[in-house]
Amino acid sequence: MSTHSAGTAKPPVKATTNGFGAAAVLAAGLGSFTLAVVSIAADQSSTMKGLMNFYRPTGPLSGVTTTAILVWIILWIVLERCWHNRDVGMKRVRTMALALLVLGLLLTYPPIADLF
Repeated sequence: MSTHSAGTAKPPVKATTNGFGAAAVLAAGLGSFTLAVVSIAADQSSTMKGLMNFYRPTGPLSGVTTTAILVWIILWIVLERCWHNRDVGMKRVRTMALALLVLGLLLTYPPIADLF
């Protein structure tokens, strides 16, 4: 026997938004791109190299990765606050995030990074 009677209405389905997920995806792409840009800047500029030296045994890599992680987290928080109740076009977000990820990967490839 069923515990539901024929006249019992189901509770309404709550509409969900994708703002949180979109914020995470785009922030990851921007963080990856930031890693490449800051890495090139630290490699090419002695001032930037000194600024990025957070931990002496590791050298500028410590600052480059820390900066990229901070940018990723801050952007994720900011974008999530802006988009938390919105339905964001995921196709555009995925395209932008993928483009930023590919650019970031290309910019960390030495023959390309050495062009700057």
